[in-house]
Amino acid sequence: MHKILIIGVGSIGERHLRCFQTTGRAELSLVEIDPDLRHRIAIKYGIQKTYDSVQAAMAFDCDATVVATPAHTHIEIAIALANAGIHLLIEKPLSTGLDRVDELQQTVKRNHLVAMVAYIHRSNPALASMKAAIDSGRFGKPVQLISCSGQHFPTHRPAYRDIYFTDRKTGGGLVQDGLTHHINMGEWLVGPVDRVMADADHCVLEGVEVEDTAQVLARHGSVMAAYCGNLHQAPNELSITVVCEKGTARFLGHRNQWHWMTEPDAEWQVESYDVPERDTLFVKQANTFLNAIEGSDEPVCSLDEGTQTLRVNLAILKSVDSQEGYVHLDR
Repeated sequence: MHKILIIGVGSIGERHLRCFQTTGRAELSLVEIDPDLRHRIAIKYGIQKTYDSVQAAMAFDCDATVVATPAHTHIEIAIALANAGIHLLIEKPLSTGLDRVDELQQTVKRNHLVAMVAYIHRSNPALASMKAAIDSGRFGKPVQLISCSGQHFPTHRPAYRDIYFTDRKTGGGLVQDGLTHHINMGEWLVGPVDRVMADADHCVLEGVEVEDTAQVLARHGSVMAAYCGNLHQAPNELSITVVCEKGTARFLGHRNQWHWMTEPDAEWQVESYDVPERDTLFVKQANTFLNAIEGSDEPVCSLDEGTQTLRVNLAILKSVDSQEGYVHLDR
């Protein structure tokens, strides 16, 4: 049994707590500054050890933590934990800026810790299968990537006006909250982004001013890419198409499928995977994290990979704000 501390039990933190509990491999405690929420979650899940601050929790033993606080607080909390020799699963995005990220990376490395960033789609078996097929060379070299996504945010996140989403400084807006998932998936499939050109705006969502619609042109080395997304359409859909020299592969996240085609005008060949509910992916992510701590698996999204996607987030926002064309990522 691993001693796991969940830091922040809002909607995503509660899901992490529930899914680590489902693994049957974790003894759980939690940190939550809101006393009513802290009490309610503790009662709901039978958690005996609860704390009102990270400092109070660190006085007691834990092997690893899930950092599920607003994004602008991640790095400071993670550095304190890493200095104490505690393994880290950090919610996405890694942060809202690059301050002290190098310090976190060095501390993790020096203390031989597992640090994983919680980009949940990497735990989807359909996407993992499509990646394996692309990596094998089955379809030839990737040439182009097209990502399209959208959902009705007020339905899926009705409290969006009252949480971090309202301000870019706390990780809000489509680019840092939703589109970052798709950028991370694209980088997993075809390699890191090296330049972007973007446009984004607030078009529909009531009660906020951050962007809810975005379009991004990107280059993953030689692979051209386009990412389009919004948070107001009726259908809840996600597709990522990778066009290769000898075939095309397409991930449909809303169906837990990937399709492929190698002959012109042929029928799509469908590969389907059973994912009963969204918690299934989070339980898989939790087990992968625990396996990595035990040395039997690798983090599905490493700290370096999470940092790379953070750099893309920041480049996209810079391009949106400057409207000066391509922004090249600093190395």
